[in-house]
Amino acid sequence: MTKTIALVTGANKGLGREAVRRLAGSGWQVYLAARDTARGEAAAAELVAAGLDVRFVALDVTSDDSVSAAADTVETEAGRLDVLINNAGIGGPHTAPGETRPDELREVFETNVFGPIRVTHAFLPLLRRAENPRIVMVSSGVGSIATVTDPQWAGLLPPALGYPTTKAALNMITTMYAADLTGMRVNAVNPGYTATDLNGHSGFQTLTEGTDAVVELASVPRDGVTGGFFDRTGTTPW
Repeated sequence: MTKTIALVTGANKGLGREAVRRLAGSGWQVYLAARDTARGEAAAAELVAAGLDVRFVALDVTSDDSVSAAADTVETEAGRLDVLINNAGIGGPHTAPGETRPDELREVFETNVFGPIRVTHAFLPLLRRAENPRIVMVSSGVGSIATVTDPQWAGLLPPALGYPTTKAALNMITTMYAADLTGMRVNAVNPGYTATDLNGHSGFQTLTEGTDAVVELASVPRDGVTGGFFDRTGTTPW
């Protein structure tokens, strides 16, 4: 039986690494992509030692050359890509919106918005060779306008222009890709408040719980859902 080939960006730790572990554990061949070569190779080696089919590939989502080289590597070694998981992301500045300057937002937009576009564009030729191509965008509940404006959450999320706005943009990007790439399943995922470096490990969910929706959407059938936004319990509001 032919193995499913997947690639996860930002996967040397946290949600990305756990997604790699779980997908490889189901018998897939998974490329663990990360911009830090030493950490990426170490993470991949640990999973390989556990008997999983995991391969490291250097990939910096902010670099055209790095992304192109990673796509070339996957093409040479695998010839196609069945599943792309755009997981890489960073937090933005915590300054109040009224005090935030444009230059403070460039890095977070380059990583969280232009990064997934850059990676998706580069890997589309390989995805088009798959029988059931799937793309998963790892978004966030704070990118949901419906959620952050819900009165029950008032005061819990300090206003900021960085991370929330990039994830809101990623949600629309997902919607537009799904409308255009009719032969692919393209969905966004809200991992939920999971303990990761991004929140100082203050999240109440485990990494396994945080990747439940990622694994589920990475595994949708050819006639499965596309253009949706999901968490581990089901659909979540835009």
